[in-house]
Amino acid sequence: MAQPRQMKLGAFLMTDGHHVAAWRHPDGRPDAHVSLDHFVRLARLAESAAFDAVFLADSSGVRNTDPASLSFTSRAASFEPLTLLSALSVVTERIGLIATASTSFNEPFNLARKFASLDLLSGGRAGWNLVTSSSESEAQNFNFERHAAHADRYDRAREFAEVVTGLWNSWEDDAFLRDPESGRFFDPDKLHALHHHGRHFRVRGPLNVARSAQGHPVVVQAGSSEDGKELAAATAEAIFTAQVTLEEAQDFYADVKGRLSRYGRDPDHLKIMPGIFPVVGRTEEEAREKFAVLQERIHPVVGLSLLSTTLGGADLTGYDLDGPLPELPETNGPKSRQKLLIERARRDNLTIRELTLAIAGARGHWQVVGTASQIADQLEERFRSGGADGFNVMAPYLPGGLEDFVAHVVPELRRRGLFREAYEGRTLRDHLGLPKPVHRAPRAPARQAAE
Repeated sequence: MAQPRQMKLGAFLMTDGHHVAAWRHPDGRPDAHVSLDHFVRLARLAESAAFDAVFLADSSGVRNTDPASLSFTSRAASFEPLTLLSALSVVTERIGLIATASTSFNEPFNLARKFASLDLLSGGRAGWNLVTSSSESEAQNFNFERHAAHADRYDRAREFAEVVTGLWNSWEDDAFLRDPESGRFFDPDKLHALHHHGRHFRVRGPLNVARSAQGHPVVVQAGSSEDGKELAAATAEAIFTAQVTLEEAQDFYADVKGRLSRYGRDPDHLKIMPGIFPVVGRTEEEAREKFAVLQERIHPVVGLSLLSTTLGGADLTGYDLDGPLPELPETNGPKSRQKLLIERARRDNLTIRELTLAIAGARGHWQVVGTASQIADQLEERFRSGGADGFNVMAPYLPGGLEDFVAHVVPELRRRGLFREAYEGRTLRDHLGLPKPVHRAPRAPARQAAE
């Protein structure tokens, strides 16, 4: 008898929490950005609840370069995620480890090697969140005055993903003999060079890291623009996305899953996991009071700067904060998030000030404030109604927000049969219900290619 479908859960660890004022919470961690112990505690907490993975976002530079607000935000500094996850791989055993790395400011070989190494270190628990960087400040850290156009970034990303997955197929699973008697360490016929020649990259290969217990890292994607959805349909095995209403979630879910057939893919081999910002209370009133504690600590310049950044760098200087959001030009930054916020402001008739307060926690993701039962009701509805395969949990502040979810919402989900009681496998693919990728040799064996 087939096991009932259960949701997947990721713990999205945004340093001190997802609310822009999280570091100012009375029980928060202002030093979270330099504390390994803080992240060890969070990873072990998520693992104790059998979460599928912890997830780290990233930016190739200071997240906020607005001089007026920079010194008031905790988002200016954080650990490099692959380095941090390598440390966490030693103090955890089962939970998946997913890190963001940009295709805009990396090279495929270096990135493939780092993630393959994390995958081996962790026993097959690594995942790569493939993104295209979106800010001018990042571009200016890498010899560019301006960021590449959106379409060009995604064209590079598609080829980048092709090269990385090709490099991850450099070695067959049983290539390493390690036979002291014969002196043969590996079978040369099971080592494959890539010899990629494309528009953006020329990469010979092979990669000098072996395959892991799960084959290679899980590929995650986070874009929701047309380019992003098409890239996800072609390459991703999980999507972290942002939809506020059930209808939006259902439309996105059906759209992306419907594209997979063009690439010969099984829809169940792509897990869609929207972000959720949950504020949990023993009563609804207590949950609202908890949320108010954070809202009251939003520094005005930080809130407006966050809104401007999330809208793709829109300049809101001089506009009446109690007036409507003005008409904005299309951004060269994250198009899907700009569209989502503009639609929300128009739909709910929000002023600039109200929109600032509305996104201070979830940054355009789904926000739910209530009891464990109320939150579980909404997660269940979205999960059972074709809106999600699981959720990326965005704790308001850390560690308290994640502790609340683990202590109260997870038991309620288990009571309903919606989430696992314990891990059944050891790799990230095991947890997500994804198949181990069959080795596909990118070219002839390296020995033949050299001849």
